[in-house]
This record gives sequence, C-alpha cells and structure tokens, in this order.
Amino acid sequence: MVENELAHSGLSLRERIRGYLETTDTRIGQVVNGAIAALIFLSAAIFVVETYSIPPRVAATIDAIDWLIVLAFTVEYGLRLWVAERPWRYVFSLYGLLDLIALLPSWIGVVDVRFLRFFRSLRILRLVRIFNNRLWFGRITSTDSLILARILFTLGAIIFIYSGLIFQVEHMRNPDNFKTFLDAFYFAVVTMTTVGYGDVTPVSELGRGLTVMMIFVVIEAGN
Repeated sequence: MVENELAHSGLSLRERIRGYLETTDTRIGQVVNGAIAALIFLSAAIFVVETYSIPPRVAATIDAIDWLIVLAFTVEYGLRLWVAERPWRYVFSLYGLLDLIALLPSWIGVVDVRFLRFFRSLRILRLVRIFNNRLWFGRITSTDSLILARILFTLGAIIFIYSGLIFQVEHMRNPDNFKTFLDAFYFAVVTMTTVGYGDVTPVSELGRGLTVMMIFVVIEAGN
C-alpha cells in the first residue's frame, strides 16, 4: 500500500485522479470508491423508501439528499471524462453508459416521475465497476468463490431492478397487490425462482410482458 502511495506521488494530477477513480490500490482510491459505493446504496435505499407513504417534510428531505447524490455523481462523471485518454470511448463504454443512466434522467427532467424513480434504481448497476475489483471480496480467496460472489451480486441487482420496474408499471393499475417495493420484490423473487405461488400477479399487458421476459432470463441463465 505504501509503495503504491509513493508511486502515485510522482504522477500528474490527472493521472493521480484517474488512479483514484479506477483502482483501489491506494488509501485515497479505497476511500473514493467506497464513498461512491455508499452513495449508490443510499440512492437505492431512497428509491425503496419513496414507494411508501411518507410525510411531505420527509419526502422533501429525501429529494434534497437525492439531488446531492446526483451532484456528486455528476462531478465524478466529469472527472472520468477529464482523465480518460479517449473521452468518447469512455462515454460509449458499458461503464460510461451506466454512469450516464444514473445522471441523465434527473437533469433532463423526465416527465413521468414514476419512471424517473425507476431510473434511480438503475444506479445499482454502477456497483458492477466497483465490485469488479477483487478488493471488495478481499476475504474470498478461491477463484470459484469469487465468481460465485459476483454472480450473486449480479442476480441481486437484476432482482432489484426488475422489482423497481414491475412496481412502477403495476402500482397504479394493481395497487392491492403492488402497494410497496417489498410487494414487487416478493413477486420478483418468486418469479425468478420459478416458484410462482400465484398470490400476486400483474394485470397490465406491460407487466405481464415484463414477467415473461424475466422468466426467459431465468431460464437462459440456468442453461
């Protein structure tokens, strides 16, 4: 760790910032990436909380916090553009697109507030970059266990995003079955595990289409 810190001290500001953003081999890099991960989890928690009935004052506070998160992600995105050797390649890369998805809906002001909230749930995908670094699975020593941990994270992210999407689609049409995010999460889990109790079902065509799509995803993943 000390050697890495010394190695970074001889670099330009741009190179140091690139190292802090893209690696976790320095203390600053660990703090930066840890803070980004914490903001992503906080953003996901905000998305879940907003599916419940909360007092207007609390809702206003949550919105303010979410905008602070958006500002932080915007600064990060700008820094990544600045330090990238080929900025346009970063913009159209997988990670660049995920970063943009986390920001763009908030800044352009999506007309449908429900789907603005859904785009917030997509921020969880930004953890793919961070958790792709072995540091975050430091106690996992075997390669197979590391792969399993990443698969479980990916599965959890898919369930979370699908829960958010099915909630936004079904909540207005089917409020008895999809009152909160937890109801949608329950439905997503039983759907992905192919248990299919049948106690909760989508009623809209879009909701049914999404459910069929998710079942195909599960079948394909199992092959």
